[in-house]
Parts: sequence; structure tokens; C-alpha cells
Amino acid sequence: MGKKKVNNELGIVVKKVPLWKDFMRHKWLYFLVIPGILYMLIFNYLPMAGIIMAFQDWKLRIRGHSGIFSSFIYSEWVGLANFEEFFTSKTVNFWNLLRNTLSISLLSLAFFFPAPIILSLMLNELRSMKFKRITQTMVYIPHFVSMVIVATLTQQLFNSSDGIVYEIFKALMGKNAPDVLTDPDLFNVLIVGQSMWKETGYGTIIFLAALSGVDMQLYEAARVDGAGRWRLMWHITLPSIRGTVVIMLIMKCGSILNTGFEQIYLMKNGINSSRAQVFDTYIYERGILSGQYSLSAAAGLFKSVVSLIMVLSANKIAKLCGESGFY
Repeated sequence: MGKKKVNNELGIVVKKVPLWKDFMRHKWLYFLVIPGILYMLIFNYLPMAGIIMAFQDWKLRIRGHSGIFSSFIYSEWVGLANFEEFFTSKTVNFWNLLRNTLSISLLSLAFFFPAPIILSLMLNELRSMKFKRITQTMVYIPHFVSMVIVATLTQQLFNSSDGIVYEIFKALMGKNAPDVLTDPDLFNVLIVGQSMWKETGYGTIIFLAALSGVDMQLYEAARVDGAGRWRLMWHITLPSIRGTVVIMLIMKCGSILNTGFEQIYLMKNGINSSRAQVFDTYIYERGILSGQYSLSAAAGLFKSVVSLIMVLSANKIAKLCGESGFY
């Protein structure tokens, strides 16, 4: 017989079932978990073995041996030399990479992160369900558009030769019309603007799901007390989704050094490269194009460590502020 555990607060007797009995009882549910476990092991945990490259002078072919596994065995161990080069080398310009990456991430955190929340609140206030569904569908569509197409549309609209948006700027501002595609100072605004157009609508799914769980009796009681729409939103709606907002903010802090390789690489050119060179593009250029695998692995490991620290710190701060946090 399984052991019994008594909950002293409620007086409920809970029978502790052995794992193998629970497995036999719900074996098909456990089998359904297997594909997810295999996916995590193959694509998330197995590649972590490549971290060792960051501490080696890793070469694909060495001492007459070829192949990935042989390279891990025979490559020279250099310790922290790759990190030292990454942080101090003049050819890398670490501080420029950090400045460019953080400027995009912080701008995204300030404008892109609240955008789905604001749009969700606006959609939640719509009374016509038909109009609400049509609006939701329209704002979801950009998410399914390829980033290549988004970049192409951006270049067509803002092109300084025949772009319609540039022509509007030119008509309004004359010779002071900004060339958004080539101006380094406007690169961050361009990237965040693209992200907001593409992902704001799709990001409302999580917040609308949270809003659907709000107890309607709270609204009815507040209306009886004379509360209007603004007070309902401020005192009931926002506090009800605060936990979801905090969790999403913690996840956003964890990806503060991930600015998105594909989008930035597509919008990068020879003129705005001084602001477009971020950690993601640097890792690609050094690792894939130049074959400096160890240096790019060190840069990737640095990003991962910073992301872990940011997640743990944001989660701790959330708990200190009285929220449940991510875990």
C-alpha cells in the first residue's frame, strides 16, 4: 500500500502513489510526453556540449583527424583566451556591440513590450463581437508574413528614390526628409517599428486569454458603485492580468541580448553598419563566414550567461515586489 500524507491545514488525507504505479495507470499520457522530451534533449540539451568550443582553439580538421567529435578531442585547450580576445580585442569592439544590442533591446522594451498589452485592452473594450473578431484577425496576419517580405516592403516604402513614405516625408519636410534606410541614428527606430508592426497583434493572444479569465462579477459590482470604463480598467482589468505581464516581462529580460539575427541582417547595409552590428550578426560573421568557431562560441556563451542572470534577477525582483514570479 502507498504511504498516506495528511494535510494538517485542511485535514485531507492524500495517498502517495509510487511512480511506477502512476506510470502504469497513465502510461498513454506519459507516452505523449516522449516527443517533447526528445525534442528538448536533441535541440536544447545535446547542443550544449558545443560550449567546450569556447575554451578551445577549435578546428574542424586537426592532426590528420577530421570530423566534429575528433575536433573536440584533439583541439588545443586555451582556457579563457577566447573570452579575453572577445572583450579586449580592437578588431571585435565589444563595447560597440554591447551598445548597439542594448539600445535596440531597451527601445523594444520601452515601446514594443507594452504595445500588445495596450492593444489587448483596446480589443477587450469592443462591444461588437463581430467587429472584434475581424479586428483580431487583421492584426494577427502580419505575424505570418516572412521577415524577408517585411524587409522588402520596408525597402520599397522608404527607398529614397521612389519610396512612397519617403516622398511623403519629402513633401512635408523638404530637404530635411530623413533617409530611414541609411541613417544610422534611425536604425533602432526602424527595427523596433518593424517588430511592432509584425508582432504586436499576435502578442495580444496571451493577454486576451488572461483577460478572458477575469471574473465578470467584479465588473458588475464596480458598475453598481458607479465606476466608469477607465476605473474598471485601472482597478480590475490591469490588476487581473498583472501576473501575466510580470511573467512576460521576465521572459523579455532574459532575451535582452537577443535582438533577432534575420531582421537585422536583412536591414543592414554598408552605411548603417556602425549601428547594425550586434551580437547576433557578429556571431554569424565570425563563426559561419570567417570560420572562427571558438570566438563565436565564446560570444554565444557570454550571451547565454547574461540571459540567465537577467532571468534570475528579474524573477527575484518580481518576488520581492509581491508577485509570484516565473518559478
